[in-house]
Amino acid sequence: MAAPTRSPAAFGIGLATRDGRSGRLLDAWFPVLGLDGARADAFEAMVPGHGTRSVELDIVPGGDADLARIMTASGSVDELGSTRVAVAVLIDDLSAPPQDALEATLRLHLLSIRLVRPHGLALDGMFGLLPNVAWTDRGPLEVEAVDDVRLELMGRGLGLRVRSVDRFARMTDYVVPSGVRIGDADRVRLGAHLAAGTTVMHEGFVNFNAGTLGASMVEGRISAGVVLGDGSDLGGGASIMGTLSGGGTEVIRIGERCLIGANAGVGISLGDDCVIEAGLYVTAGTKVALPDGTVVRARELSGRSGLLLRRDSQSGAVVALTRDGHAGDWGGLNATLHAND
Repeated sequence: MAAPTRSPAAFGIGLATRDGRSGRLLDAWFPVLGLDGARADAFEAMVPGHGTRSVELDIVPGGDADLARIMTASGSVDELGSTRVAVAVLIDDLSAPPQDALEATLRLHLLSIRLVRPHGLALDGMFGLLPNVAWTDRGPLEVEAVDDVRLELMGRGLGLRVRSVDRFARMTDYVVPSGVRIGDADRVRLGAHLAAGTTVMHEGFVNFNAGTLGASMVEGRISAGVVLGDGSDLGGGASIMGTLSGGGTEVIRIGERCLIGANAGVGISLGDDCVIEAGLYVTAGTKVALPDGTVVRARELSGRSGLLLRRDSQSGAVVALTRDGHAGDWGGLNATLHAND
């Protein structure tokens, strides 16, 4: 008896950019993507093979308008001499690490288009899969080819602006989620998850596999892996520590209706309704005085709700108070400001 078939966990059909000199695939955009379901089954029947796979497409069955538009663009050559290539990716298991750059890029799309929340899929080994790319105003380009291409374009009276050199594209070149405002798109990487009602101001930054779960004001830095709860405010210049550097393993989560003041920082998780005063940076090892006079390291407070963390202006000690009454009260987010329709 044949084993029952299993639908792909996720699929994506789109266009990749093949560099005209090295032949390497530099990026991919997946305007057609989704999680398991009837459409995934249809695409699996279209793409030969078994399990997770990434393939280039020469032809697709008729009747699907989205695929027809993708195939029409396939084979086109841009001003940089790169060719657009139609590609398909089917992922058998989102909890397993990605196997190639196309699959890794599809996973970043799934996060930014909000089909999957941060930490809802595996990204292990992704840095070794994604190429380092010069992201220009005319498309992705091999880093080594920048000077030659710039000269070619100048000979035609054209310029070339290199926006960044990175393994990650900026999110808005591939995914523009509804209900958000972004002051500076260069500061939001593909793979960021921005919930409707989120505002990222010009100095705000959101890394991949990180972001917001509801209406939030982001004027500081949300590092890789960090999740900010609904109604929370990350003040100007504030920072939430991630796990990419220093060998850290704890996932930092900020609960709902929290305020991290301007130029403050946090290296522990917070529950709901917490406040960290402006300018105070709380790491896991920070010694904190409690109302009963005991002193603990901040890691022992990780995840607790209803805390006000501040520095005593006379003694310099970091103290934790319970936010009862008016202690550390703040008015919360302006609902009108975050109705980003």
